Amino acid sequence: MAVRVRFAPSPTGHVHIGNIRAAIFNWLLARHAGGAFLLRIEDTDLERSTPEAIATLLDVMRWLGLDYDGEPVYQTQQRPAHDQAAARLLSQGDAYRAAKGGGGEAVLFRIPWQAEAVPGVTTVGPAELAVHPAEPVRVGPDGLQYSVPTAKGKAVEGGACLAGYRDLEILDAAGAVLFRLDAVIDRVLAGESFSIPGAASLRFTRRAITYHDLVKGPLSKPLDSLRDFVIVRSDGSPVFHLANVVDDITMAITHIIRGDDHVENTYRHLFLFHALGAAAPAYAHLPMIVNASGKPYSKRDGDAFVGDFREKGYLPEALFNYLTLLGWNPGDDREKLSREELVQAFSLDRVLQSSAQMDAAKLLNLNGQYMAALPFDAFLEGVRAAISRLPWAATADAARLEAVARLMQSRTKLYTDVAAWEYFFVDSPSYDEKAVGKFLRKPG
Repeated sequence: MAVRVRFAPSPTGHVHIGNIRAAIFNWLLARHAGGAFLLRIEDTDLERSTPEAIATLLDVMRWLGLDYDGEPVYQTQQRPAHDQAAARLLSQGDAYRAAKGGGGEAVLFRIPWQAEAVPGVTTVGPAELAVHPAEPVRVGPDGLQYSVPTAKGKAVEGGACLAGYRDLEILDAAGAVLFRLDAVIDRVLAGESFSIPGAASLRFTRRAITYHDLVKGPLSKPLDSLRDFVIVRSDGSPVFHLANVVDDITMAITHIIRGDDHVENTYRHLFLFHALGAAAPAYAHLPMIVNASGKPYSKRDGDAFVGDFREKGYLPEALFNYLTLLGWNPGDDREKLSREELVQAFSLDRVLQSSAQMDAAKLLNLNGQYMAALPFDAFLEGVRAAISRLPWAATADAARLEAVARLMQSRTKLYTDVAAWEYFFVDSPSYDEKAVGKFLRKPG
């Protein structure tokens, strides 16, 4: 089966290095496997995904050499497919309408009661949970709602989807059974609700959804920690979960490579793929880029957007190389690799599971290596462009500039470094010592 991957950003004007690193990893896998690298622009946030923001994204991709196959897919243009999928899920009984705050009815996807039919769902074993007796347990089409006691005896709200509680028995403090879910499950799924006062514990069979992540290995989540989730808002617009899965099916995506902040979404998406009659793609969740303190890397920590590095004079080849090595290694100690070498060496089994720390000094040194290796004519062209923006540009005659550039190429790490070359072109001011002594006297 041919590899088909996608980069699916939501353009907002700035392109974060974490997002573009995901694009790079997708691109590398596609080019290594001889597959397709597709671009899907998730532009449903019309206030933020402006034409200008989309143009910025496309410009960044061109600058980094991330060529995509075919034409970009715009998510707003896929609305008919999203609506058809929602209608199908409703007709199959895999979704239902429910009133939500603000008026109107949203459409929720129901984690299936017969969850064993979904690939990856397994039985974990018997489980028991203490509940706060002061609050009744409520059982309805949207799941269970109850309160659990804290160490200080306070009630904290809890609950999950119906599928999380197979073989459920609700017990009182003496262990007597107050309610059996399996006996009334058809009535509950049809819309009936129950309130059970005096409950002290829940006894049920725990099931979990598990999948093998190509980076993180086996990942699992108990169904009693999942809730039914909204797939269509009360205004009729599709939520990310539905649109994302439908578009991946339409585009025949085989591998989804994205940040590990999407791990929780994946559990839900596996159920959606099954309900829509499609096999789920393989998933690979990339480690987060962090700062020196281990926290998510942001603008507060330094340059975080591709445009920041571009404006400072970083070369696209150097930034591409560095971001590839941020959470991946080629299997040896090489740090400077050409685009062709990266494509040849790339594989997901060398992506690290742990967070990747941004190292600005390492990137700067790598950029210096790329600068030193540039053909001189290309280096000189970049120098001229950088100097043209400086106030002393007019003093930089062509012959001297070429000589200075030859001298300084091996020492230049960024094109913005040329601002320090001023002394090569601007004469130091001369002084009349007698005039200085006459007019500039020391205080007192």
